[in-house]
Amino acid sequence: MPEPNQAALEFLLTRRSRPAKTLVAPWPDRAALMPLITAAARNPDHGKLEPWRFAVFTGSAPARLAGLAATRAAEAGLDPDTAAKGIAQFEQTGCVVAVIASPKPSDKIPPVEQTLSAGAVCLALLNAALAAGWGANWLTGWPAHDRGFGAAAFGLEADEFVAGFIHVGSESVAPPDRPRPDLAAIVRWEES
Repeated sequence: MPEPNQAALEFLLTRRSRPAKTLVAPWPDRAALMPLITAAARNPDHGKLEPWRFAVFTGSAPARLAGLAATRAAEAGLDPDTAAKGIAQFEQTGCVVAVIASPKPSDKIPPVEQTLSAGAVCLALLNAALAAGWGANWLTGWPAHDRGFGAAAFGLEADEFVAGFIHVGSESVAPPDRPRPDLAAIVRWEES
């Protein structure tokens, strides 16, 4: 039997995202974020293509994103509730990392594998933040899918898209646990 890393396993078995709207100052600075981003970048990247990149917004920079989101929501004619939800995720934070899926041309690594790698980077960054003691949440919403917002906010190229916004801050309340999947309903075993 292999020697388990019991602390890491216990962390993974009990991890919980923290709602982004409950995160407060102090926010992580560059020195606190670099180990988290470094951990996320160790993610399997399918052929060493690095089909993702990071755009980090701290201090007053998230407020700039909120302003861009408000402008884009008005241009797109979004209903007020939808617009407000997308804008609020940037108004209510002092630290957000956009994980940008940035697929690379490859004869060996199909685009879907590169997309999955970008999603795995989001989870790795989220888990690194939680393991470091921060509260963290992975959000998307209309700002993640709106090409106009993405181009203005992150300089998205034609083939790039936002895989997720990872919000990181100090926890203001302990989140309640939520119901977890019924493993008997989603796991199929075949044993010989």
